[in-house]
Amino acid sequence: MQGYLKLRRHVLARLKSELPQYLAYHGMNHTLDVLNVCEQYIRRENLSEEDRYLLRMGAIVHDMGFLIGPANHEAVGAEMAGVLMKDLGMEQRIIDQVKGLVMATKIPQTPLNYLQKIICDADLDYLGRDDYPTISVKLFAELKHMNIITTDQQWKDLQINFLKSHHFQTPFAIKNREPKKQYWLKKLLDS
Repeated sequence: MQGYLKLRRHVLARLKSELPQYLAYHGMNHTLDVLNVCEQYIRRENLSEEDRYLLRMGAIVHDMGFLIGPANHEAVGAEMAGVLMKDLGMEQRIIDQVKGLVMATKIPQTPLNYLQKIICDADLDYLGRDDYPTISVKLFAELKHMNIITTDQQWKDLQINFLKSHHFQTPFAIKNREPKKQYWLKKLLDS
């Protein structure tokens, strides 16, 4: 599937050079983590070549909207990705599917198909991993900088509420990420 590597190079170069430094969580490392988790799904699942291509592109562009700002970044990023993909000569149906993948990651997540479920779980995979504390500290710093939260208690409450309301979508994540997510929730509730 042509165009993916050009898209990847372009988007990663822009993220690297243009993302604000205060984005401790929504930076290049997060995009690469989501891509890496999607690659793990690709290895585990029996996805078609086109689905693998769509998932990789969705992962690369899913937080592109942060180049403009955090407000409504999914819709902004989907539009940015659409323009870029059109410039790269991609078919409109491919563009529409990738834009759907980006929009599916908006909180609360509402995936409409299996690929959207995969990207939703990849986007929040860290909730059920051992590195949750390390990554959540980055999100805390980012939200504090944006004045969304100001105190440790607000952060703790936000985490508890988010972990309680979040649902993994794919059988893999339900089996392999949900137990650890519940462990982190219990630790927060007990602290």
